[in-house]
Amino acid sequence: MKEFLRSTLATIAGIFICGFIFAILGITTMAGLLATSATETVVKDKSVFTLDLQGVVDERYQPSPIDQFLDDNMSMTMGLDDILASIRKAEKDKHIKGIYLNSGALVCSSASLQEIRNALADFKKSGKFLIAYSDAYTQGGYYLASVADKVIVNPAGSLSWHGLAAESMFYKDLLDKIGVKMQVFRVGTYKSAVEPYIGTEMSPANRKQTQAFIHSIWNEMLEDVAESRNVSKDSLNALADRNMDFQPAQTYIENGLADTLMYKDEVLAYLKSLTETEEDDELRTLTLEDMINVSSKKPKNKSGNIIAVYYATGDIDNGSSYDEGINSEKVCKDLRDLRKDEHVKAVVLRVNSPGGSAYGSEQIWREVSLLKAEKPVVVSMGDYAASGGYYISCAATKIVAEPTTLTGSIGIFGLVPDISQLMTDKLGLRIDGVKTNKLSDLGSMGRPLNEEEGALIQHMVNNGYELFTKRCADGRGMSVDSIKSIAEGRVWTGSMAKELNLVDQLGGLDTAISLAKELSGTDEYNLICYPEKEDFFTSLISTGKGRYIKSQLKQACGEFYNELLLLKNINKADRLQARMPFELHIR
Repeated sequence: MKEFLRSTLATIAGIFICGFIFAILGITTMAGLLATSATETVVKDKSVFTLDLQGVVDERYQPSPIDQFLDDNMSMTMGLDDILASIRKAEKDKHIKGIYLNSGALVCSSASLQEIRNALADFKKSGKFLIAYSDAYTQGGYYLASVADKVIVNPAGSLSWHGLAAESMFYKDLLDKIGVKMQVFRVGTYKSAVEPYIGTEMSPANRKQTQAFIHSIWNEMLEDVAESRNVSKDSLNALADRNMDFQPAQTYIENGLADTLMYKDEVLAYLKSLTETEEDDELRTLTLEDMINVSSKKPKNKSGNIIAVYYATGDIDNGSSYDEGINSEKVCKDLRDLRKDEHVKAVVLRVNSPGGSAYGSEQIWREVSLLKAEKPVVVSMGDYAASGGYYISCAATKIVAEPTTLTGSIGIFGLVPDISQLMTDKLGLRIDGVKTNKLSDLGSMGRPLNEEEGALIQHMVNNGYELFTKRCADGRGMSVDSIKSIAEGRVWTGSMAKELNLVDQLGGLDTAISLAKELSGTDEYNLICYPEKEDFFTSLISTGKGRYIKSQLKQACGEFYNELLLLKNINKADRLQARMPFELHIR
């Protein structure tokens, strides 16, 4: 019997040891395969950078190991940072003759589109060619393509040009049907994030502000396209009124939106002629993934000086509530480390956030204030830097935004759901209990808030608003009354915000970096981005099934993903929110 137990235990131990060894070998093999695929790209002469813009554009993107190993939808999500860096590399590499821009179904917000377009416009100054082609241009894709030397449309293709529309989804009737009522506490006439829960249509104030900022964004698009295509803004507006999406392809040529009609094979032949490639030879092309792996060949600066670019992207939580986005505890620690690092001479805080927790925003504001006291802090606003996104920005030395960035929304709100009707009328549940003090049962699921409890919460919201406006006033060197006159939750574009002194300068990340260099008086420096992207093994360890499923959902849902994330985490949300609505879709 002892021999049997000994041999059985030895067998089990052997299985575990072998399993462990095979697991290590498997991970090592996988890492080796990925490392091989990610080797430095060698750029051959007469190459063309094929910038294939289809899918979702994130501020930064790093594919999970599962995505990399399976090569699963690698092109469906792209990092804005990778796109911009690749365009700059293509401009400087003498072997690359031009860019072939192929834009398809693209999900990209207005400020990111503008930043990519500006980078393409800078690329053209090198004298290299920029050719655009698509079977079906989206409006955002056409906005990018319009800067090209030649805009090509498929003879059977389409080009979308119809103007902008902004929509919100309202949940009140649905909530009424299931017996849920949202008890709302807010400050700000324009604080519209709560409207979907308490109304069935836009309030007059929200309609007014939304109309104002989509007109501002549209005007930016009109000016850019008019200049590139040599077509007047009035003509472009008239074409949008006709909705060019459903017009014959020849119409785009006749009205100056495009230059010529070609099938895909003709486009490839045209690119061969531009690169002096023989007809029978293969056109040398580089994908975005190839360009990411092209060495920048920039030697490390020996001064030791650093200008740090810190990315704060997504929803702001209250420390650890959400699965992704801006974790205030982590951001505070990282900013503290940058403040203490004597090699860091300036910090560019890249903010792309619609806001979130008022508490979390206040903590990050504190660290930005302490950081600014020791070294310059320049905020670079992405697609959004609104509400809590503006809260964490307002203390910076300088603020830079794209003209189409959505910012402002200085206001506070709180939502307390009353599910008593759902419990009693729909589910047949009753709650009863006892208490020691008058307000001991505040927040009970069995009843709505009473008048005294509502007043208590509204007072807390009012205090949050007073603190928020004071932070903005102190940061911008304005009076609290001046801030309040442009606050009340109203959303502004970057160009509008500059006129109101909420923003110092218009431009993208490069503009902010140049400004940080100037403010720090640093001529020689290394540019380092934080938080650092995960290495393969760290990413592998942290890639669970949940992370992989979320990455697939993000690719499938596109612009609607943030709404799903908000609803998923609403039970964890901080009681006070400084947030602009996620459910506003501009198309």
